[in-house]
Amino acid sequence: MTVSDNLSAAEIAQAVASRKMSALEVAEAALARIAKHDSVLNSFTDVTADRARAAARAIDTAIAAGKSVGPLAGVPFAVKNLFDVKGLSTRAGSKINRDLPPSPRDATLIERLEAAGAVLVGALNMGEYAYDFTGENVHDGPSRNPHDTTRMTGGSSGGSGSAVGGALVPLALGSDTNGSIRVPSSFCGIFGLKPTYGRLSRARSYPFVGSFDHLGPFARNVADLALAYDAMQGPDAADAACSARPVEPVTAQLAQGVGGLRVAVAGGYFQKNVFPEAQEAVARVAKALGATNTIELPEAARARAAAYIITTVEGASLHLDRLRKRPNDFDPAVRDRFIAGAMIPGVYVDKAQKFRRWYRAKVLEIFKSVDVIVAPATPCVAPKLGQVNFVLDGVELPVRANIGIHTQPISFIGLPVVAVPVPLEPMPIGVQIIAAPWREDIALRAAHALEKMGVAAAPAPRGI
Repeated sequence: MTVSDNLSAAEIAQAVASRKMSALEVAEAALARIAKHDSVLNSFTDVTADRARAAARAIDTAIAAGKSVGPLAGVPFAVKNLFDVKGLSTRAGSKINRDLPPSPRDATLIERLEAAGAVLVGALNMGEYAYDFTGENVHDGPSRNPHDTTRMTGGSSGGSGSAVGGALVPLALGSDTNGSIRVPSSFCGIFGLKPTYGRLSRARSYPFVGSFDHLGPFARNVADLALAYDAMQGPDAADAACSARPVEPVTAQLAQGVGGLRVAVAGGYFQKNVFPEAQEAVARVAKALGATNTIELPEAARARAAAYIITTVEGASLHLDRLRKRPNDFDPAVRDRFIAGAMIPGVYVDKAQKFRRWYRAKVLEIFKSVDVIVAPATPCVAPKLGQVNFVLDGVELPVRANIGIHTQPISFIGLPVVAVPVPLEPMPIGVQIIAAPWREDIALRAAHALEKMGVAAAPAPRGI
């Protein structure tokens, strides 16, 4: 059996475990793909080739000795460079963090994927300090869309989206504060999972907004997404926000389909400010899932505004010392948003947090009558790199601030979401499959059903 670009994580793991191919062959193939294509995509900031080869050899040795090596045996993966990687400085997309000493230990989620047999091949490009929706980093250059390299990947997990969408690796990890898994998934035509807030450990990852930050996986199919998610679950005392809930595997449930699920389309706010391609993608998904009604998330526009306030204030508080000492080493756009956040009156933050509690309670009421809510992931397909404005609903708006218009009201209250790619022409676009807290299984089942029906699919990269 030969290693090809389109092998899934599950296929790789099965082939390695059965000795049809070696983990070292898989690692070398991934490193060769990165060497060949990343000069165009600019997905990676660090390639951990020696580490990958050593891990792969250890897996092959263990298999030869008859030992179990886990459900992700030999599967290459990469992580957004805000995850601690032993021996690397945790950049978080910044210039300033490059002065940090190398991390002494990997992030918890890296350790858990490696315990399942996966092989780390590198760290990925991202927006500075995760405050970005475009994937354009002023220090490392923009990550590029694998379907059209003149377009954005979305951010802030842009390198993760580009690496998986470009088939450099079958799995990657990213973070999602206001949409940074779902936006790159949408633009790059791949699947992404933002779990319930507190489901996956954030230990030894660089924070942005502690009360919003989620970590999660990207993949080219739902089965791989579920395998990675299952491997990373579990309590972790090193992250105070991580739930004590036991591991609740989802892989075995994917085939249950959507029979009996109550599916609704998000109306009102979520049907405004969208381009025709986003409308078309939502319509296809809603029809396939048998959506029977339209519901409205109350005050979603206010939720987005409140999310902005909390984001800028919490983000600014983390970076005050750096803003004072090294203001010129920030991306000016990021710096200025942090400075603005530092000046927001406390009374506004108090109101935003009170509204947040009210909004969460109202949305949870909706989930008493529905199981899945369908909504656009982005208002448009990937804009051109450097594009400043677009026209939404007849109004010219800044691209950077409005790409996440439909993701922010969801992450604001920590709901689990699977972003599914709808392969339109000439560019794919994503749809959010939203479930109640702790029901990642339902969102993944719906995503898997869409994949089986051919409505959701990760297209082959066309730009490289």
